[in-house]
Amino acid sequence: MTNTDRHGLIAQAVGESGSATVQDLAELTGASEMTIRRDLDTLAAQGVLERIRGGARTLLLRGEEPPFALRAREAVDAKRRIAAEVSSLIADGETVLLDSGTTCLEVARLLQRRPVTVMPLSLQAIRLFGETPGPTTLMVPGGRPRAAEGALTGPLTLASLSALRFDTAVIGCCGLSAAEGLTAYDLDDAAVKKAGIASARRVIAAADAGKLGRTALAYVGPSALLHTLVTDSAAPAEEVAALEGTGTVVRTV
Repeated sequence: MTNTDRHGLIAQAVGESGSATVQDLAELTGASEMTIRRDLDTLAAQGVLERIRGGARTLLLRGEEPPFALRAREAVDAKRRIAAEVSSLIADGETVLLDSGTTCLEVARLLQRRPVTVMPLSLQAIRLFGETPGPTTLMVPGGRPRAAEGALTGPLTLASLSALRFDTAVIGCCGLSAAEGLTAYDLDDAAVKKAGIASARRVIAAADAGKLGRTALAYVGPSALLHTLVTDSAAPAEEVAALEGTGTVVRTV
């Protein structure tokens, strides 16, 4: 088991149970307790969990958004497949609004080699496009970055979106269901998603199966706003069918 795989397993175990001892995690991963202690120190430094005597506990309250560092370790292969499918739906020459979040960051890695115009809504993606000169035209919005997330929000971000019209908006989500629609953990983030959807001719949602059937705090809008949803093959069939019933085209990868 690689360090990355072990860290992901530890983070998942602590997140699901609320806390775990060093001994429990050693048995789970097959690693030594000394290795687990080092892993916990590393994950605590990244803001994934909190180190306590004899183990670790989650930093999350019920319904709270997981830290970016933790989400970046989850469903990595699925997110990359989703990103590849989203990229294939975008034609050269398009203007693209790219939402914040870990799946959208994977989309950014692919679009940075494409002759498209992109406005990313996260500092991570903006940095990515700025690092490597290429055929992509980068547009940078105003806004205030959310702590630890890098997602841009606030009046300047909303003003940037209202001033432009995009061919495609690629939107991430915290929860999506046919019954409850598209939701986010944060009200400011929800406002940005609403503005992004309103500014685009076509809306593609990029969401791994873990987001489907889940509802977060802040309402963005009904699922019918989404022209296409790209998700992975683990998506629950009943939720996929329900979303298709609202008019959304669902593509599983």
